[in-house]
Amino acid sequence: MKATNANNITTVIKRCKTPNQLLRLHALTITNPTLTKTTCRDIITSSILHAFISLIPSSSSTTSLCYAVSLFNLITSPSTFCFNNIIRAHTLLSSPLSALGFFARMRRFSLPPDFHTFPFALKACAQLGFSSFFISQALHSQALKFGFASHLFVSNTLIHVYSICHHLNHACKVFDESSRRDVVSYNAMLDAFVKAGEVSRARQLFEEMPVRDSVSWGTVLVGYAQMNQCEEAIQLFDQMLGLRVIPDDICLVSALSACAQLGDLERGKNIHDYIKRNRVRLSSYFLTALVDLYAKCGCIETALGIFEASPDKNVFTWNAMLVGLAMHGHGKLSLNYFCRMIEAGVKPDGVSVLGVLVGCSHVGFVHQAQKLFDDMETVYGVPRELKHYGCMADLLGRAGLIKEAMEMIDKMPMGGDVFVWGGLLGGCRIHGDVEIAKKAAEHVMELDPEDGGVYSIMANVYANAEKWDDVVKIRKSIKDAKRVKKISGCSLINLNGSIHKFIAGDSLHPQSEAIYWVLDGLWKHQFEAC
Repeated sequence: MKATNANNITTVIKRCKTPNQLLRLHALTITNPTLTKTTCRDIITSSILHAFISLIPSSSSTTSLCYAVSLFNLITSPSTFCFNNIIRAHTLLSSPLSALGFFARMRRFSLPPDFHTFPFALKACAQLGFSSFFISQALHSQALKFGFASHLFVSNTLIHVYSICHHLNHACKVFDESSRRDVVSYNAMLDAFVKAGEVSRARQLFEEMPVRDSVSWGTVLVGYAQMNQCEEAIQLFDQMLGLRVIPDDICLVSALSACAQLGDLERGKNIHDYIKRNRVRLSSYFLTALVDLYAKCGCIETALGIFEASPDKNVFTWNAMLVGLAMHGHGKLSLNYFCRMIEAGVKPDGVSVLGVLVGCSHVGFVHQAQKLFDDMETVYGVPRELKHYGCMADLLGRAGLIKEAMEMIDKMPMGGDVFVWGGLLGGCRIHGDVEIAKKAAEHVMELDPEDGGVYSIMANVYANAEKWDDVVKIRKSIKDAKRVKKISGCSLINLNGSIHKFIAGDSLHPQSEAIYWVLDGLWKHQFEAC
């Protein structure tokens, strides 16, 4: 290839389709004696830098970043355009501190930033998380100073950064003061409301949007699913399909998650059928949601079939299967699948271990659970959390190993929570250990004074031990304690497309009289059979 001047070279640079082509072209420019002038070399190098950054994927290695920096350092007088490119390269490859370092260097050179500079720098702040709030404010003030704060790209990125920093009021102020808004502006604000748990405000803004895209629908769906407003999530999804809006992966996964939490198998199947009809590619996130749906809705065999047919299993897919097996009482199978997970080279996390521990608890595999609990930090590199201690306290308590459970709690690096002491208390109730039960109950009452369940358990412990004076005292304390609340059990059933909710001892259901009549009949039939 002949290239005699900078213009010819820059034209060829724009035609390069891969980083390797650019590297070969860069080598050509270095060995070409006609391109030795500084100005000419700077134009070519800045063009290569821009093209290279446009072509590198976000998954590239640090080698790519080092090459980009070496290109930048070859430019004798880097312009704002060059700084924008190198800042963008560092945000693309998740090196936010270096990106902000180049922004500071740019300002030291008294180079004026433009409307591209601030979004790139603010994206670096977003990658740093909530700790970057003061840096974000400084960049905001710089954007105001240079007259770019009202620019659409800048204001949209500011809304996103302030939501990441957990400063919803700042995000709202930027949105309210924006002279121009597009669908990205509204989506950024929706995301800010959802991150703050303000789903009702997100829905209100959603209804006010002049134009919506699949991201808008997906963001509100995620908000409903995260706040356990599952019925609203499914209704919104149905509305979306009714308007012939094509759902993206986030919408579909959120809808499946909502169905799983509700135990709504029929609607979950309908979404699965939609995925199959439209030949949506089943990513690991889809497969995880489907395994979770069928496991939670009682179809563990279907969940196993989907799992086994999946070629792309990540840690979340394995976790959904492990937790599903545990829920169905398949402790031995959950242990087998955990071993398969390790053999497949997938690193377990806290949820993986918890799922297996729960499975062991259901079938009384004490030794297997103790071994896993002992190995989780040293062998698997998974730190122990309160939920793991709570599960072990429950397992050991159920097995009658009250002394071992107490020794474990005493050795905990942190204080036990309600679930740890509650698990021990449950074991004491089963095996009649009054003294340890009193100690566990005191801790539960101290941690959660409004929990009425602990009083009921202690009344049962004393009654089983025939300590009637203590039974009278505990029942009197329930009446005297105004703050105590008894948490009633609740169950849901889907019948002909309607969700029926039942709370222990209530008569709110319109057919409660007929339901109790049938229950009384079953109760009498049970005793007649005996």
